[in-house]
Amino acid sequence: MKFDNEQLLKYIGACTSPYHTVDTSLQMLLDSGFTELSLEDEWQLDSGSYVVNVFGTTLFAFHIGKKPEHTLRIASAHTDFPAIRVKPNPITSVKGYTKLNVEMYGGLIENTWLDRPLGAAGTVVLKGDNAFDVDAVLVDTKRPIAIVPNLAIHMNRSVNDGVKLNRQKEMLPIMMMDRKKDDNGARGFVDNRNPSLFPDTNDQYDEWSTFLADEVDCDPSEILSYEMTLYPTEQGCVLGSEGDFISAPRLDNLTSCFGVLSGIIQARKHNANGVRCAILFDNEEVGSRTKQGGAGMLLPNLIKRVYDALGYSNQEMDSFISKGFMISSDVAHGLHPNYPEKNDITNIPVLNKGLALKIACSQSYAGDARAIAIVKGLCEEADAEYQIYVNRSDIPGGSTVGSISSAMLPMRTIDVGLPLLAMHSARELMGANDQEQLNRLMNHFLGGK
Repeated sequence: MKFDNEQLLKYIGACTSPYHTVDTSLQMLLDSGFTELSLEDEWQLDSGSYVVNVFGTTLFAFHIGKKPEHTLRIASAHTDFPAIRVKPNPITSVKGYTKLNVEMYGGLIENTWLDRPLGAAGTVVLKGDNAFDVDAVLVDTKRPIAIVPNLAIHMNRSVNDGVKLNRQKEMLPIMMMDRKKDDNGARGFVDNRNPSLFPDTNDQYDEWSTFLADEVDCDPSEILSYEMTLYPTEQGCVLGSEGDFISAPRLDNLTSCFGVLSGIIQARKHNANGVRCAILFDNEEVGSRTKQGGAGMLLPNLIKRVYDALGYSNQEMDSFISKGFMISSDVAHGLHPNYPEKNDITNIPVLNKGLALKIACSQSYAGDARAIAIVKGLCEEADAEYQIYVNRSDIPGGSTVGSISSAMLPMRTIDVGLPLLAMHSARELMGANDQEQLNRLMNHFLGGK
């Protein structure tokens, strides 16, 4: 049966923040028969499929077959993406306009975020009975609430020559018009021609606190903190005269998350032997060095907990790790037809020709000759099309979590991913046939023998 890209687009549409990526992914796994565990509990494990929500933005899922010692396989991706994050105390006003004070998360292409309707998604933390007993609530406006407007060309005649945007000044979104009290204590737009009055029920709180309280349905005084991402509300779509492409936000790296989830669900469906793991890390776009990122002790600790609960010794676990294999999935740069000179001269991944095996002698991508050979064999067994991606020698590319996590958990690892155009834009482009190829690899790797 041909892969349905609408499933991918629906997943991307639901994953509007790392918190929502984990929440959506967790529900997919629970619906597929996984059992949820908590980091705070002692684990009693047997053959079966399990999932752990790690601090709200990272997800660890695993399947234990009848012979846990058979093999260890791990697939990873990351839940975060370049975006605009709302700062604390964000309200600032200029001549009647209410703006949000924000900061940039990761290496986003700034000008692609201009003039786009932006929603807000993330978590809001509310007061509890004591300092440690707080309640985190997911929020997604599912509608545009802000925008970063461009400056008209008449006021900047050189705009088409390229503009350097100041993140603290020119990237602040407009949220609403200011309201002022009239003599009767009601609020209205700052407009002497047409006051349009509104009652003020939360005078001591700013517009952002009141807005969040309305979204959560609580009093503003209950809100202690938040982590809120602004995201483009325009939905992804299939495009091209023959439907060859997918244009969507957050293809980096929700395509990989979707593929990894497909694989671990197959592991349960086929009751694969050994221990098969899927981990969706947070914070890859900002270096991974966090409690929930790939540069920390999270993955080694989780693997140890699994084998401890199954009764294996540390020496046995080390043996399983040394014989294991990990695939780190993150997107790759496809050849851009308007800039073909930016690509390597002999390794030329293009859209709709399959996933890319990412290779770098600097080890910015994990891998060695044996790992490359193994993944080529897996792709051939899975009937998954693949290509080779290598950075042009005079244009260093980005790095990803593969080398980082394999340094923390020493096992043979390789980086793969779907080729994209416009990586880190507010809206990215991929081949409509490529997600199926990644899913085939992950289904075979995690769900096969």
